[in-house]
Amino acid sequence: MKISVIVFLILLFPSLLLAQNTISGTVTDAKNVPILGANVYLDGSYDGASTDENGRFSFETTETGTQTLTVSYVSFETSKIVEDVSKMKNLKIVLRDDVNSLETVTISAGSFSAGDNSKISVLKPLDIVTTASALGDFVGALQTLPGTTTVAEDGRLFVRGGDANETQIFIDGIRVFTPYSPTTDNIPTRGRYSPFLFDGITFSTGGYSAEYGQALSSVLLLNTIDEPDQEKTDIAIMSVGGGLGHTEKWNKSSLSLNASYINLAPYIAILPDRNDWHKPFETASGEAVFRQKIGDGLLKVYGAFDTSNFALTQEDINRPEGVRFKLNNQNFYTNASYSEILNEGWTIFGGGSYTYGNTKVGIAEANIKDVENSAHFKLKLKKRFSNRFKLNFGAEQFVTDFNENYSEPNFAAALGFNNNISAAFAEADIIFSRKLALKLGIRVEYSELFKEFTASPRASFAYKTGKSSQLSLAYGDFFQQPENEVLKFSSDLGAEHSQHYIMNYQYAADNRIFRAEIYRKQYKNLVTYNDDMPDVNSIFSNNGDGYAQGLDVFWRDNESIKNVDYWVSYSYLDTERKYKNFPMEATPNFANTHNLSVVAKYWINDWKSQIGFSYQYGSGRTYTDLNKPGFLQNKTRDYNSVSLNWAYLLSQQKILYFSINNAFAFKNVNGYQYANTPDAHGNFARRELRPAADQFFFIGFFWTISDDGRDNQLDNL
Repeated sequence: MKISVIVFLILLFPSLLLAQNTISGTVTDAKNVPILGANVYLDGSYDGASTDENGRFSFETTETGTQTLTVSYVSFETSKIVEDVSKMKNLKIVLRDDVNSLETVTISAGSFSAGDNSKISVLKPLDIVTTASALGDFVGALQTLPGTTTVAEDGRLFVRGGDANETQIFIDGIRVFTPYSPTTDNIPTRGRYSPFLFDGITFSTGGYSAEYGQALSSVLLLNTIDEPDQEKTDIAIMSVGGGLGHTEKWNKSSLSLNASYINLAPYIAILPDRNDWHKPFETASGEAVFRQKIGDGLLKVYGAFDTSNFALTQEDINRPEGVRFKLNNQNFYTNASYSEILNEGWTIFGGGSYTYGNTKVGIAEANIKDVENSAHFKLKLKKRFSNRFKLNFGAEQFVTDFNENYSEPNFAAALGFNNNISAAFAEADIIFSRKLALKLGIRVEYSELFKEFTASPRASFAYKTGKSSQLSLAYGDFFQQPENEVLKFSSDLGAEHSQHYIMNYQYAADNRIFRAEIYRKQYKNLVTYNDDMPDVNSIFSNNGDGYAQGLDVFWRDNESIKNVDYWVSYSYLDTERKYKNFPMEATPNFANTHNLSVVAKYWINDWKSQIGFSYQYGSGRTYTDLNKPGFLQNKTRDYNSVSLNWAYLLSQQKILYFSINNAFAFKNVNGYQYANTPDAHGNFARRELRPAADQFFFIGFFWTISDDGRDNQLDNL
C-alpha cells in the first residue's frame, strides 16, 4: 500500500510542478493603447486566454520547453513569440496595424483608377459608354478628368501641358505603339479598342511607376477581363454602323470576340458637314481575347485588327480649289502575357506584343506610305517579403522598324530608322503602417540608336491624415525618344526629359470622392528644328525646354441625390515651352489655361431610363496672329459644349440609346489659317478653323443574350 502511494506521488509530482508555469503580459497597439479581446494562445495546445480592458492576460500551461505564443486581433497583424515557456512572464506585446485592411493608405499622387476591384475608383469602366460626350471612346471619357486638355479637333489625350505623343497606352502591361486611328487635320481621331473587353483602367497624369517608360507626361493602363462571368452575345445596330460580340466559356478557358463596322456615308448624306467628302470615313475592326488557366497561372492572348479609309477635299485659304486628302490604313496589334503566383511569395509575369501598321496618305500631289513594325517584350518578378515590404523588378525590350516612302512629281525619298531600347526597373513598396507608405523605384534605359544611357529615379509617399483622407507626394524623372516624324529625318539626337513634382490630397467616403492636386513639370532636351515643317534638310537639336504647372480638382458623388451620379473636374494650367519650330518659349496651341467638365447621370425608374448630361469648357487657346507682332500671342474664343444622352431599357437585355454632342450648337473655333502672302494693304487674310460639324447625333440599339437573361451592355441600368 505504501509502495502504491509513493509510485502515485512520483507520477503526479511532475504534473503538479508543470502546472506552475504561468504565461502573462499585456497587449497594446503602437500608441500604447490597451487592446481588449485579443486572443493569446500557445500553438498546438488548448492553453490560452483573452486580454481584458487593460490589455492584460494570464493563463497556466503544462507545456514545457520552447513554444510559440500567438497573439491575434482583427485589423492588426498577428504576432508570434518563440521562447521557452518559463520566460513568458510579464510580456509586453505591441501589435502592428494590419496593412492589408481597406483602411490602409494607398499611393494616389498622379493616378486615377477605374475598376470594380480597386479600393478607390474615380471612374468606373461603364462610364466610358454612359458619359454623354464620350461616344463609347475611353479617351473621350478620360477627357472629363482633371489634368486633360480640351483639343476637340484632335481626339487624343493631352495631359498637363504635354503633347499627345507624351502619353503612352499599355494593354495588360504591354505597350501599344499605335493606339489611335490615323486621321487628318480638324477631324478628331478615336482610340482603336473596344471598352467592353476591359475591366480595369489606371490613368496616371504624372509620377507613374518605374515599371513604365517612354512617356514624358502620362501612361494609360488598360487591363482585359481575367475571367468572364458567363457566356453571352452582344448585338449593336447603330446609325453609323453595327457591332457583334460573343463570349464563350469552358472549364479552364474562355474566348471573347468583338467585331464592328462603321461607315459615315449614310449619316453624312442626311447631315452634311463642312468637308467635301469623296469617300466618307469607313472602318472595319475585330478583337479577340483568349484566356487559359494553367495550374495557378493565367495565359491571356489579345489580338486586334482594323482597317480604315476615307477621301475628301478640305478648304484651304491658299488654294481656292482646296486640298485633296486620302488615307488608307491597316493596323494589327497582338499581345500575349502569362502570370503565375509561385511559392514563398513570388509572382512572375512575362509577355510581349507586336504591332504592324501600314498607312497610305495622299496630300494634293504627294503620296506617302508608312510601314511600322514594332515589338515589346517584358519579364517581371515580384517578391512579397511581408505585408509591409514588396519588391517588383524586371527587364524589357522595345524594337521599332519604321520606313517611309515619299513621292511627288519630280521628287522621291526613302526615309526610316531602326531603334532598339533596352530597359530594366526595380521598385519597392514599403508600408510602415496603415497611415504611412513609400514607393521607391529606379528605371534605366539604353537606346541603341543614340548610344545613350538614361536613369530615372522615382519616389511616391502617402500619409493617411484621417479615417477617409490622405496626402500623397510624388517625384520622378521621365525620358522618351523623339517621335517617328523626327527620327525618320535624323538620328543624331538624344532622349527628351521631364521631371514631375506632385502633391495630392484625397478624401473618399460614403460613395463620394474629392481630389485636389498641384504639380510642376520641368522639360529638358526637347527636340527643335528650324523649318515650319521638318524635312531632310532641317537642322535638328535637343535645345528645347519648358515647364508646366497647375492645379487639378475632382469631385464625384453618387450618394447625396437619389438616383443621381455626377462628377465635376477643374484644371488650371500654366505652361510654356520651346520645341519644334518655336522661336521662343510660348504657350503651345494645344494648352488651355482653364478646363472644366461636369458630368451627371440620372436614373428615372418610371421611364426605365438613364438621362446623361456632360458639359465641357476650355478657355481660349493660343495662335499666331500674322497681323500683329509676336508669336502665339493671341487666343481663340472659349470652347463650350453640352452633350446629352438617353438610354431606354426596352427590356432587361434590350437598350435603345440616343445622344447628341454639342446640343446647343456652340460655334467653337479651333484656330485660324492665314494666307501665305499679304494683300495690297499689308494684311494677311485668314479663315476660321471650325469643327467639321457643330453637332453629332447618334442612335443605337443594343441587345445582349446571356445565360442569366439579366446582363446587358449597360449593367447599371
